[in-house]
Amino acid sequence: MARSASALRGQILESALRLFAVHGFRGTSLQDIASDVGCSKASLLYHFAGKEKILTELLTPAQDALATLLDRVAGLEGGRLVEETVVGYVDLTLRFRREIRLLFEDITEMSCHQDLNVMELADGLLDALAGRSQHPPARVAAWMVLGAVFITSATDDEVAPDEVLRAEMIRSALRALDHTPS
Repeated sequence: MARSASALRGQILESALRLFAVHGFRGTSLQDIASDVGCSKASLLYHFAGKEKILTELLTPAQDALATLLDRVAGLEGGRLVEETVVGYVDLTLRFRREIRLLFEDITEMSCHQDLNVMELADGLLDALAGRSQHPPARVAAWMVLGAVFITSATDDEVAPDEVLRAEMIRSALRALDHTPS
């Protein structure tokens, strides 16, 4: 039975995400993805103009979710800003774990990807985690939380059940930011 165009497109994206997470973006070819899906490279190229377009489509939902989080906390200040940002960031990284692993594999290349505004969003996240403070200790702590949450989410290790992992990531991030939850 022939697959619908939307089903094939979905299978291509799922396969690409899995292969990119295992072999890296550079280590995965279009032919690898096509073979894994069971279609020709020409069929894959009918749906996506290249590997970069697949990557963009894979990462756009996470990018949009982070932009939504930053919009949601834009009007907040002080402790509420920090707490809402930490909880939202942890939830986002756990929701998009495979995408985070993909970003982690080659953070330099991914942060410069032309169709994604990774650095702009990271700057907004850093600012919110620091409570909009320019004070160096707040900025350093925010950088540490940004990196630690990212790395913890990217691990393949089954450190703890998801609910325990989430609670501990939030608690540890708030502690690093010298914030007591309300």
